[in-house]
Amino acid sequence: MLKNSIINYAAMSKTPILKPNYSYTFRSYFEMSFEPEDILAEFGYSLKRSSLNQKKSTIELDRLENLKSRIEESLPYISLTSEAARRELLIAPILLDVVHYTQAQLRIEYPLIVTEQLKGSLDYYLHADHKLLVVEAKNADLARGFTQLAVELIAIDAWTDSQEANLQGAVSTGDIWQFALLNRESKQITQDLNLYRVPADINDLLRILVAILSRYG
Repeated sequence: MLKNSIINYAAMSKTPILKPNYSYTFRSYFEMSFEPEDILAEFGYSLKRSSLNQKKSTIELDRLENLKSRIEESLPYISLTSEAARRELLIAPILLDVVHYTQAQLRIEYPLIVTEQLKGSLDYYLHADHKLLVVEAKNADLARGFTQLAVELIAIDAWTDSQEANLQGAVSTGDIWQFALLNRESKQITQDLNLYRVPADINDLLRILVAILSRYG
């Protein structure tokens, strides 16, 4: 009986998640209840959870204190259940300062169609010497937001003509950020074990974001 149960489970686990000839958007993967490892396996990628030990830029952050004080001042009056509030009052100001430091091009709601299973709009896509994808975690759900981020990185891997060995991204609820790295040769996505809080860790967060986009950090 136990042997049959194991065989049945093995057969169930190999059932494809994605339906042939069915259309999926990036948001579709956020809404799925499957484990991220299983979703990524549909595209031939694996998932690893590990500390990324991100490099931090050493440049002068001349807007840091002003940014931190503005966020600290406004947080008591912001309802973080509102996606618009998280996006416009927490995520966008940070990314605009990153643009100031790196002169990166920032694309918002950037449309991308790779296949019928990999299409949608990228929340924030920055490109300078290097590239960075940022996904807002809908409903403040960091776990499912990470799954969406991973799938979007896979889409960029298939779409970009860049020769970079790694692609990097971050998912954010506004007050919490988490990074991801896609190794293009091994087709492995690493989920950073470290979380960065806003405003408490904003110095480290900004320095990581700037370093990712800058040639010399």
